Amino acid sequence: MNRKMTAMLLSALFGAGLVLSGCAGGSTGSVGATLGTEDSTVLNVATTYGGQDGNASLFQEAVLSFEKESGITVQDDSETADEVYKNRILTDFRTGQEPDVLFFFTGADADEFIRAGLVVPVADIQEDYPEYAENYEMSRVPASPADGVQYALPVNGYWEALYCNREVLSSVGLTVPTKDTTWPEFLSMCETLKDSNITPIAAALGDIPHYWWEYSIFNEQTPDEHQRIPAGIDDSLAAEWVAGLNDLRDIYDAGYFPSNTLSFSNQEAVGMFRSGHAAFLLDGSWQMSMLLSAMDSPTDDTFAVTYVPGTDKRQTTDLISGLSMGYYITRKAYSDDAKRDAAVKFVEYMTSDEMVNKFELSV
Repeated sequence: MNRKMTAMLLSALFGAGLVLSGCAGGSTGSVGATLGTEDSTVLNVATTYGGQDGNASLFQEAVLSFEKESGITVQDDSETADEVYKNRILTDFRTGQEPDVLFFFTGADADEFIRAGLVVPVADIQEDYPEYAENYEMSRVPASPADGVQYALPVNGYWEALYCNREVLSSVGLTVPTKDTTWPEFLSMCETLKDSNITPIAAALGDIPHYWWEYSIFNEQTPDEHQRIPAGIDDSLAAEWVAGLNDLRDIYDAGYFPSNTLSFSNQEAVGMFRSGHAAFLLDGSWQMSMLLSAMDSPTDDTFAVTYVPGTDKRQTTDLISGLSMGYYITRKAYSDDAKRDAAVKFVEYMTSDEMVNKFELSV
């Protein structure tokens, strides 16, 4: 893994400012004062720390530690963060089967259950538990686009970038793209790979297409424009979205994705990249820990991570990054006298400085 480029990407993310303060101290916030050993409550928790997620084992360890310290039993219902997970969670809310604590997306994906009043605002929890989120700079915590209210506590930032298989690239005389590589130059590289019967880009567009949608649209925008959502079909921003998606279709038509990109899974796409059957993989920072664990030695430089080549509007060094997921406490749990304390304790534990540092360092 190209550690220098990794550091550059992480610096770009951290430069935007994370929401946690005082992380270097490694304290556990207010949790130590609130955990007990007499609680026999069963807490239902749903997160995305399942499947192939690089932090799955770390989350499981944290749950065991929390159970030991608190006496609270956690029923872990974690799955991979994909469309199946999203739809399952939304269905659970519609049918009254929602969990007590939910680790979920902070953007528009949560609009439905937020508008239905099924999760509790952070400010309301703080009225009853003043220590809740006291280690956060709340001015930096994302608010819901549905009503401008803060509901979730994010635990770590993310970035999306281009992973490269050096061995595949060098086999056809190519090198890893740099901050100076343009979008047309990247497409030329893809054509060279295709001409050598190598799949340029590993992607499961029928399973998890989000990263390619985002960057294809971003390629037609400035960073400021990318922060906004079109008001309607006649909005100039909508034309940029259409142009971006048309660019993505052109890449598809050019044959730069796997032939079965619309039917196979993201897990298979990642495996295709890792095994050397594709040169590029557009993915998030969470993928790094899995690639590092697959390396034969610390000096293994098979994989590199770099910027997604840009266009005239989006510079190559413009990254997509942010705070996309966080912990929610559901109204159902908060209305239950026994569940309320347990849910608050669990979220405080998982969002403590010490725990967040562990998850950050694993990326």
